[in-house]
Amino acid sequence: MTMIETQSVAHTGALVAREAHRFEAAGRSYLYLVPSAAVFGLDGPTRAVIDALHERPRQPDELVDTLASEFDRADVRAAVDELVGAQAVGRVARESPAPLPAPNIIPLTEVPLTTLVVNVTNQCNLSCEYCYEYGEDKIVDTENGKKPKFMSEETARQSVEFMLDASGTNDVARMTFFGGETLLNLPVLKKTIPYARRRGSEVGKHVEFSLTTNATLLDADTIEFLAENDIGVTVSIDGPRDMQNRFRVFHDGRGSYDVVLPKIKALLARHTSRPVGARVTLTSEVLDVVRIFRHLTEEIGFHDVGFAPVTTSPNLPHALGRSGFDQMLAQFRELADDFLEAALANRPHGFTNVRDTLEEIHKGASKAYPCGAGIGLLGVATDGDVALCHRFAGSDEHKMGTVATGIDQTQRQDFLEKHHIDHKTDCNVCWARPMCAGGCYHEAQVRYGDTTAANLHYCDWIRDWTDTCLKVYGEIAERNPAYLRRFDA
Repeated sequence: MTMIETQSVAHTGALVAREAHRFEAAGRSYLYLVPSAAVFGLDGPTRAVIDALHERPRQPDELVDTLASEFDRADVRAAVDELVGAQAVGRVARESPAPLPAPNIIPLTEVPLTTLVVNVTNQCNLSCEYCYEYGEDKIVDTENGKKPKFMSEETARQSVEFMLDASGTNDVARMTFFGGETLLNLPVLKKTIPYARRRGSEVGKHVEFSLTTNATLLDADTIEFLAENDIGVTVSIDGPRDMQNRFRVFHDGRGSYDVVLPKIKALLARHTSRPVGARVTLTSEVLDVVRIFRHLTEEIGFHDVGFAPVTTSPNLPHALGRSGFDQMLAQFRELADDFLEAALANRPHGFTNVRDTLEEIHKGASKAYPCGAGIGLLGVATDGDVALCHRFAGSDEHKMGTVATGIDQTQRQDFLEKHHIDHKTDCNVCWARPMCAGGCYHEAQVRYGDTTAANLHYCDWIRDWTDTCLKVYGEIAERNPAYLRRFDA
């Protein structure tokens, strides 16, 4: 793949190719325009213009003369106008000043909260070696007024009020219950959900609910409760028996696969109002992505499956190294090919990693921040402390306020200022930065001890995966463009 970088030249009105990533799909050349995150399809004249400008900047008349033997002059001029309009090509001044930094746009007003992740417990009945819940930045014992093991009903109600207030003018407020193992505190869920629904109605908001569970505590009554209340469910599961039982074990070392399998099947049979998804943690020892996906979708029946590499110190044996990321990429690409085949036939496919990326590409996502943490998404610890997200819930270092008193807007603003993509100098030369923006804050904290750090250990991976998804997008755009309309909402 070719990266076309912005060039400087001391020629008045000279044309220069702007920063872009070039890729091929369905027999056609495309540009992913980095500043705007737009996808631009090239035809003969536009491709020739880009190729010529990639060699060196040129004056418009020189460019027309250069390409006159291959294309009509009017077509070349029209191609230039089209590329300039798309901001794929620009003009440089007579003098070439140092390039100005990208605008560092920090929200001037409070961003309405979209999703509140409520950690109703920091306890779990499994003992997964890779779990981040008990990281060094967490305090989970109850001595000396430290974090309680379970959220109280009162704190949960305060979380509801905080969410409704912080959601501002949004018509919908989303509450996600998390843990530990969420269902260990099912009594609080059963009290909080009707309360939130009633209070939402009183203030004119629709409240949506979801939760994540390891499925070990599912029973007929709980499944009925989830189905009746239309609660979105994500199950943390790592695949077939041998993979699930490698890390997802009970405290006595017993594997959990045989316990959760019948419970998950009962959930899938009863809870049909919303797709039930699976979330898989990939490690150096659990990395057979294709086999995991096939098992979870075809044999168990999950609608959606998403994969995430483990967040852990690079020195631990289950951490992914370069070879692990390469293996993950190869298998992701195999599933991406399956996804493309399904999309061209208008069939559903449950590989959420490619689907979510395609949606971002289609909508022209250009991120100043890697995710909504600290902006439209916040996490709540068991004692009501508010943090960047659920992964930081319980970390005093990353506390932003409480559900009782609200969040410190000055602290939030300072966070956004420090973590803007402009301040990650390693990212400034990366064509994939509109999709990545430096990567997960929690990953940076664990790997580098600093949330402001760019996640340099997976830069090659994210570039290669983004390139793969761009190719899938281009193939669909050429061969079944109607499919992409589902991302318009």
